[in-house]
Amino acid sequence: MGIAERLKVLERTVLSDDWATLTKYRLLWRRRDGREQELIRQAYDRGNGAAILPYDPVRRTVLLTRQFRLPVFLDGHDDLLTEAAAGLLDAASPAERIREEAEEELGLRLGEARQVFDIFMSPGSVTERLYFFVARYDAADRVSAGGGLVAEGEDIEVLELDFDEAMAQLADGRICDAKTVILLQYAALHLFTAAKAP
Repeated sequence: MGIAERLKVLERTVLSDDWATLTKYRLLWRRRDGREQELIRQAYDRGNGAAILPYDPVRRTVLLTRQFRLPVFLDGHDDLLTEAAAGLLDAASPAERIREEAEEELGLRLGEARQVFDIFMSPGSVTERLYFFVARYDAADRVSAGGGLVAEGEDIEVLELDFDEAMAQLADGRICDAKTVILLQYAALHLFTAAKAP
Protein backbone atom coordinates (compact mmCIF):
# COMPACT_ATOMS: atom_id res chain seq x y z
CA MET A 1 0.00 0.00 0.00
CA GLY A 2 1.46 3.36 -1.06
CA ILE A 3 1.49 6.55 0.98
CA ALA A 4 -1.28 8.08 -1.14
CA GLU A 5 -3.60 5.25 -0.05
CA ARG A 6 -2.82 5.82 3.64
CA LEU A 7 -2.80 9.63 3.77
CA LYS A 8 -5.55 12.24 3.44
CA VAL A 9 -4.78 15.96 3.64
CA LEU A 10 -7.61 17.53 5.64
CA GLU A 11 -6.31 21.10 5.73
CA ARG A 12 -3.35 23.05 4.36
CA THR A 13 -2.39 26.48 5.80
CA VAL A 14 0.48 28.58 4.46
CA LEU A 15 2.23 30.13 7.47
CA SER A 16 4.95 31.99 5.58
CA ASP A 17 5.68 32.53 1.89
CA ASP A 18 8.81 34.62 1.46
CA TRP A 19 12.28 33.23 0.68
CA ALA A 20 10.71 29.79 1.18
CA THR A 21 7.26 28.45 2.01
CA LEU A 22 6.29 27.12 5.43
CA THR A 23 3.01 25.17 5.36
CA LYS A 24 1.03 23.61 8.21
CA TYR A 25 -0.86 20.41 7.38
CA ARG A 26 -3.70 18.66 9.18
CA LEU A 27 -3.59 15.03 8.06
CA LEU A 28 -5.46 11.79 8.48
CA TRP A 29 -2.98 8.90 8.55
CA ARG A 30 -3.87 5.20 8.39
CA ARG A 31 -1.53 3.44 10.78
CA ARG A 32 -0.02 0.00 10.13
CA ASP A 33 -2.71 -1.60 12.33
CA GLY A 34 -5.47 -0.02 10.19
CA ARG A 35 -6.56 2.65 12.68
CA GLU A 36 -6.73 6.26 11.50
CA GLN A 37 -4.97 9.05 13.39
CA GLU A 38 -5.16 12.81 12.89
CA LEU A 39 -1.72 14.48 12.71
CA ILE A 40 -0.43 18.03 12.55
CA ARG A 41 2.80 18.52 10.60
CA GLN A 42 4.71 21.45 9.10
CA ALA A 43 6.88 21.38 6.00
CA TYR A 44 9.43 23.97 4.91
CA ASP A 45 9.87 24.12 1.13
CA ARG A 46 12.90 26.04 -0.13
CA GLY A 47 13.49 23.99 -3.27
CA ASN A 48 16.09 21.36 -4.09
CA GLY A 49 19.82 21.98 -4.30
CA ALA A 50 23.19 20.64 -5.34
CA ALA A 51 26.61 20.51 -3.66
CA ILE A 52 30.08 19.76 -5.03
CA LEU A 53 33.49 18.73 -3.76
CA PRO A 54 36.23 19.61 -6.26
CA TYR A 55 39.33 17.49 -5.60
CA ASP A 56 42.87 17.26 -6.92
CA PRO A 57 44.07 13.64 -6.56
CA VAL A 58 47.68 14.55 -7.45
CA ARG A 59 48.14 17.27 -4.82
CA ARG A 60 45.58 15.63 -2.47
CA THR A 61 43.56 18.83 -2.02
CA VAL A 62 39.89 19.78 -1.89
CA LEU A 63 38.14 23.12 -2.37
CA LEU A 64 35.68 24.31 0.27
CA THR A 65 34.08 27.62 1.24
CA ARG A 66 33.71 29.64 4.44
CA GLN A 67 30.76 31.95 4.93
CA PHE A 68 28.28 33.42 7.40
CA ARG A 69 25.14 31.34 8.01
CA LEU A 70 22.48 32.99 10.18
CA PRO A 71 20.70 29.79 11.40
CA VAL A 72 24.04 28.32 12.51
CA PHE A 73 24.93 31.53 14.38
CA LEU A 74 21.50 31.61 16.04
CA ASP A 75 22.16 28.07 17.30
CA GLY A 76 25.38 29.14 19.03
CA HIS A 77 28.09 28.58 16.38
CA ASP A 78 30.08 31.83 16.61
CA ASP A 79 32.23 31.35 13.51
CA LEU A 80 31.95 31.22 9.75
CA LEU A 81 30.82 27.83 8.44
CA THR A 82 33.23 25.74 6.37
CA GLU A 83 31.26 23.90 3.73
CA ALA A 84 31.13 22.48 0.24
CA ALA A 85 30.02 24.86 -2.50
CA ALA A 86 26.27 24.51 -3.01
CA GLY A 87 23.16 26.25 -4.24
CA LEU A 88 19.49 25.94 -5.02
CA LEU A 89 18.55 24.45 -8.38
CA ASP A 90 15.93 27.04 -9.24
CA ALA A 91 14.86 25.89 -12.76
CA ALA A 92 18.18 24.28 -13.75
CA SER A 93 19.21 20.63 -13.75
CA PRO A 94 21.45 19.59 -10.83
CA ALA A 95 24.48 19.11 -13.13
CA GLU A 96 23.99 22.48 -14.82
CA ARG A 97 23.41 24.34 -11.57
CA ILE A 98 26.40 22.89 -9.73
CA ARG A 99 28.77 23.95 -12.50
CA GLU A 100 27.36 27.51 -12.20
CA GLU A 101 27.81 27.42 -8.41
CA ALA A 102 31.40 26.20 -8.74
CA GLU A 103 32.17 29.17 -10.97
CA GLU A 104 30.32 31.72 -8.80
CA GLU A 105 31.57 30.52 -5.40
CA LEU A 106 34.93 28.88 -6.14
CA GLY A 107 36.01 30.61 -9.35
CA LEU A 108 36.32 27.28 -11.18
CA ARG A 109 35.06 26.38 -14.63
CA LEU A 110 34.79 22.62 -14.25
CA GLY A 111 34.55 19.98 -16.93
CA GLU A 112 32.68 16.86 -15.91
CA ALA A 113 31.01 16.86 -12.52
CA ARG A 114 29.99 13.37 -11.44
CA GLN A 115 26.84 12.91 -9.35
CA VAL A 116 27.47 10.44 -6.56
CA PHE A 117 24.05 10.42 -4.87
CA ASP A 118 21.03 12.48 -3.84
CA ILE A 119 19.76 12.70 -0.28
CA PHE A 120 16.86 14.21 1.67
CA MET A 121 18.75 16.40 4.14
CA SER A 122 16.19 16.90 6.91
CA PRO A 123 13.08 14.85 6.02
CA GLY A 124 11.27 15.51 9.30
CA SER A 125 10.61 19.13 8.38
CA VAL A 126 12.26 20.21 5.10
CA THR A 127 11.34 19.07 1.57
CA GLU A 128 14.85 19.67 0.17
CA ARG A 129 16.60 16.94 -1.82
CA LEU A 130 20.31 17.64 -2.29
CA TYR A 131 22.26 16.31 -5.27
CA PHE A 132 25.92 15.56 -4.46
CA PHE A 133 28.74 15.89 -7.00
CA VAL A 134 32.50 15.46 -7.13
CA ALA A 135 34.82 16.81 -9.83
CA ARG A 136 38.54 16.80 -10.47
CA TYR A 137 40.14 20.23 -10.75
CA ASP A 138 43.54 21.76 -11.39
CA ALA A 139 45.01 25.25 -11.82
CA ALA A 140 43.82 25.47 -15.45
CA ASP A 141 40.18 25.41 -14.25
CA ARG A 142 40.56 28.69 -12.33
CA VAL A 143 38.70 31.57 -14.07
CA SER A 144 38.23 33.99 -11.15
CA ALA A 145 38.76 34.40 -7.41
CA GLY A 146 35.21 33.18 -6.73
CA GLY A 147 33.50 34.60 -3.66
CA GLY A 148 29.86 34.39 -4.73
CA LEU A 149 27.45 37.04 -5.95
CA VAL A 150 27.49 40.35 -4.08
CA ALA A 151 23.93 41.07 -5.31
CA GLU A 152 22.78 37.96 -3.39
CA GLY A 153 24.65 39.03 -0.25
CA GLU A 154 27.33 36.36 -0.65
CA ASP A 155 30.75 36.99 0.90
CA ILE A 156 32.46 33.63 0.40
CA GLU A 157 36.06 32.77 1.25
CA VAL A 158 37.54 30.00 -0.91
CA LEU A 159 39.63 27.42 0.96
CA GLU A 160 42.00 24.98 -0.68
CA LEU A 161 42.78 22.37 1.97
CA ASP A 162 45.05 19.40 2.05
CA PHE A 163 42.70 16.43 2.26
CA ASP A 164 44.22 15.19 5.53
CA GLU A 165 43.72 18.66 7.04
CA ALA A 166 40.08 18.68 5.90
CA MET A 167 39.56 15.30 7.56
CA ALA A 168 41.25 16.57 10.75
CA GLN A 169 38.85 19.54 10.78
CA LEU A 170 35.95 17.13 10.35
CA ALA A 171 37.24 14.98 13.24
CA ASP A 172 37.68 17.89 15.67
CA GLY A 173 34.38 19.58 14.80
CA ARG A 174 35.62 22.60 12.86
CA ILE A 175 33.78 21.19 9.83
CA CYS A 176 30.24 20.57 11.07
CA ASP A 177 28.11 21.05 7.96
CA ALA A 178 26.25 17.85 6.98
CA LYS A 179 26.69 18.05 3.21
CA THR A 180 30.41 18.67 3.63
CA VAL A 181 30.84 15.80 6.09
CA ILE A 182 29.06 13.50 3.63
CA LEU A 183 31.23 14.57 0.68
CA LEU A 184 34.48 14.32 2.66
CA GLN A 185 33.56 10.85 3.88
CA TYR A 186 32.77 9.87 0.29
CA ALA A 187 36.17 11.22 -0.77
CA ALA A 188 37.92 9.24 1.98
CA LEU A 189 36.24 6.04 0.82
CA HIS A 190 36.41 6.51 -2.95
CA LEU A 191 38.73 9.32 -4.09
CA PHE A 192 41.77 9.38 -1.82
CA THR A 193 42.46 5.71 -1.27
CA ALA A 194 45.64 3.97 -2.42
CA ALA A 195 43.67 1.01 -3.80
CA LYS A 196 41.27 3.08 -5.91
CA ALA A 197 42.77 5.57 -8.29
CA PRO A 198 40.33 8.31 -9.39
